[in-house]
Amino acid sequence: MANYIDSVLIGGEKVIHRANLSMWNELPLLLLGVVLLPLFGAGLLVFLAIYIKVKSTELAITNKRVIAKFGFISRSTVELNINKIESLQVHQTLLGRLFNFGSLVIAGAGEPQAPIPGIARPLEFRRYFMEAQEQATQLAVH
Repeated sequence: MANYIDSVLIGGEKVIHRANLSMWNELPLLLLGVVLLPLFGAGLLVFLAIYIKVKSTELAITNKRVIAKFGFISRSTVELNINKIESLQVHQTLLGRLFNFGSLVIAGAGEPQAPIPGIARPLEFRRYFMEAQEQATQLAVH
C-alpha cells in the first residue's frame, strides 16, 4: 500500500510523528473472528478486514498540519493546519487506559470536530502535537 502521508507533503513540510491504530481497539472483532474461524474459515475474513483497516489508516503530525487517512478502497482524510487547531481531546475507556489506546477528537477554528478512533498511544500523540503546535506558533511570531 502506498504511503498517503508522504505523497501529500508540501514544500518544507516534515513529518514529526506517525501513529497507528491499536489492535486492542479491535478486540471485539478479533474475538468474533476466533469464534467464526471453525465456520468454514469465516473468521479469516474478519481477520483480513481488521488487518486492512489497521494497515490502511495513516496518522501523522507534521510541522504544518495533522493528517489522518482512513480507508483502502474508499478513502476519507482529515487534514488540519496545526495553527488552526483549537483543541485536541483524548478519550480513553478503562480498557483503553490499561492497553494504552483511545480516541482523539480534534477541533479546529471554523472546522467541525474530527474524531480519530482507536489510536495507539494517544497521550504520546497529544504530546507531539502540543510540541509541534508550540514550534509553529513560535515560528509564526518571528
